[in-house]
Amino acid sequence: MARIAGKRALTDAGIPYNAVEQAVASYCYGDSTCGQRALYELGLTGIPIYNVNNNCSSGATALMIARQLIEGGAAECVMALGFEKMEKGSLGAKFNDRTNPLDKHVEVMNDVQGFAPAPPAAQMFGGAGLEHHKKYGSNTDHLVKIAKKNHDHSVNNPYSQFQDSYSFDKIKGDKKVFGGLTRSMCCPTSDGAACVILASEAFIKKHGLAMEVELAGQSMKTDTPSTFKEASMIKMVGADMTYQASTEAYKQAGIKPEQIQVVELHDCFAANELITYEGLQLCPIGKAHEFIDKGDNDYGGRVVVNPSGGLISKGHPLGATGLAQAAEIVWQLRGEAGKRQVKDAKIGVTHNLGLGGACVVTVYKKAEDSVKSKRPYSLGAGILPQVAEEPSLQQESKL
Repeated sequence: MARIAGKRALTDAGIPYNAVEQAVASYCYGDSTCGQRALYELGLTGIPIYNVNNNCSSGATALMIARQLIEGGAAECVMALGFEKMEKGSLGAKFNDRTNPLDKHVEVMNDVQGFAPAPPAAQMFGGAGLEHHKKYGSNTDHLVKIAKKNHDHSVNNPYSQFQDSYSFDKIKGDKKVFGGLTRSMCCPTSDGAACVILASEAFIKKHGLAMEVELAGQSMKTDTPSTFKEASMIKMVGADMTYQASTEAYKQAGIKPEQIQVVELHDCFAANELITYEGLQLCPIGKAHEFIDKGDNDYGGRVVVNPSGGLISKGHPLGATGLAQAAEIVWQLRGEAGKRQVKDAKIGVTHNLGLGGACVVTVYKKAEDSVKSKRPYSLGAGILPQVAEEPSLQQESKL
């Protein structure tokens, strides 16, 4: 999987693998140095390879490290490659003889709502949705609308694990998971890979390549006292991390939330997309349901959220997710998203969240011919859909 995604990104960038100076690999399910073994499929060039495991935000964490390597002057061209081969079923603990990294989060959940016979992640994010309903007046129908939007978008995404549109009633009446969440509102267990190549302006000019998408701002935040001390499920699943990371990333990029045209956010559950509208400042706190009812989260509204179909449809191979989000935004800003293209998109955002916890918010801008910046550029992007067979090299070169 990593070989295919990596080759597609290199083809897209128009460079050979030996032009890559350093690489960052992201995954959660795998032994140490899986990144080396995966990247060795592309070549044995002896470059530094870093392995990242930051739960569901691993992919964007790899992207952030790649950016920092370039901005810090350690490299001119860096590959971020994410991949995942997951176990069947819902996420669970792997090591039972040591402290679980989510023990403090589970304590909050136990204190606020207890522990139910349902997947833990669904309880956490579903509980955040229930809190929003009680505190601000949203309801299950708003979660259904989110899921329907994302499933509708997936029809136009050949990289999506599921590419079917579902009716409102089918989504609402699907198998119950927890709270207002049904199966159609939850991301599936997925395998997949994604790759993004970043380069400096000097590297791009030296090799006669195009400066198309600028990585204009990026911030990672981890848990703060509010995660554990405010008896809030919304806070516990990372709302404050999202708000703080978006504030910092927007400041770096010199933009306001109102300028954002397209967003790929971490809709592991429809309830998380609901609260993330507020965390990303796309609407005021407590107004996410009004934002949905106005259609401001879709084509024809204020901003298009998850045109790819999101994690709910596209799937959530943990180490690849953040990089697949980046690939989608790159294609949107380059005008290469086909039927799911957001018209005249010039500013896009990705939001990748992992409990434990870490949240990465990234701002991308369509580069202008006259741009002068020390920020890295996305040089190439490639992802792998849910397929069993490797496509031919001729097919790869077209993707």
